[in-house]
Amino acid sequence: MILKNISVLNYKNIAQTDLEFSPKMNCFIGHNGEGKTNFLDAVCFLSFCKSPTNAIDSQNIRHGTDFFMLRGLYEHENGETEEISCSLKRKLKKRFTRNKKDYKRLAEHIGLIPLVMVSPADADLIAGGSEERRRFMDISIVQYDREYIDALSRYNKALVQRNTLLKQEEEPDETLMALWEETMAREGELIYQKRRAYIDRFIPIFKDFYRHISNEREEVGLRYVSHCERGPLLDIIRRGRAKDRIMGYSLHGIHKDELEMTLGGYPIKREGSQGQNKTYLIALKLAQFDFLRRAGSHTIPLLLLDDIFDKLDAGRVEQIVKLVAGEQFGQIFITDTNREHLDRILSGTGQDYRIFYVENGEVKHETK
Repeated sequence: MILKNISVLNYKNIAQTDLEFSPKMNCFIGHNGEGKTNFLDAVCFLSFCKSPTNAIDSQNIRHGTDFFMLRGLYEHENGETEEISCSLKRKLKKRFTRNKKDYKRLAEHIGLIPLVMVSPADADLIAGGSEERRRFMDISIVQYDREYIDALSRYNKALVQRNTLLKQEEEPDETLMALWEETMAREGELIYQKRRAYIDRFIPIFKDFYRHISNEREEVGLRYVSHCERGPLLDIIRRGRAKDRIMGYSLHGIHKDELEMTLGGYPIKREGSQGQNKTYLIALKLAQFDFLRRAGSHTIPLLLLDDIFDKLDAGRVEQIVKLVAGEQFGQIFITDTNREHLDRILSGTGQDYRIFYVENGEVKHETK
């Protein structure tokens, strides 16, 4: 899949832009705060029906305006095209269309345009709470497994309802409590099985990428941990009900799943340098890309690299560029503050590329 062109109107700090892209590499140059990341954010919105940085849609409308509009023209490997558009007016529901036809459910769109974004925000995968690492698994699986999206939605609804009952001063209705616990257990075990299958296949891919980028300097690990490993989830949830009543929320379930990340056998959160952490995160995301390429809709995902070269030594940067310039990767969008830096990197790839300059929300294509 490639993004042939895009139109952006009133999105974040971007007033209006219409751009045509290279099928391989597209580079956006500009100082921090000018709008490079906002542009990549718009590309993400067209894949996931929401912003990766602000889930409140109305807050993505440019200040002083009443709506935003995004439109992308994509091309499949077989030459077929897809026109995806999204528009949102303040106080109204957003409209998402595929080839000018409205979606009945936005979930139907997820996975049509697979995408992986590598950005500074990925640092939360290591430094943040376990919800960040669960989200990493979820954003991978929902792009190729529609059943997973529905199971996750049902589980989260049951979790909210059970927590509401747990917070009540009076004793909760036993029938209702049992209903939500059974739903949590049924959907939770399905989610666990899919997460387990994903991680088991993902780990060797991730380790290969890390070894390649680091020139085999360190040994990394990744381990999936879940309450489902202790036995039937319904029994575990029910046994914890008394303590959950005291706490006022559910202590057991797949909403507590964890991904343990290690470097040399120790938690990378404690042991890793900035460069090692960034290498770990980039390896995670490139492995995510490779997995989606193989397991998804049999189309090559878009790859977005937002300011990834900072805090990496020259050797690791060179290895990353060689990797993404290869045939297994498709269309790539890169942001950086240093034009000379990118020119030096890209000149050695032999790949077609375009340069765009971003200043105060205005994006201009460099004409050769």
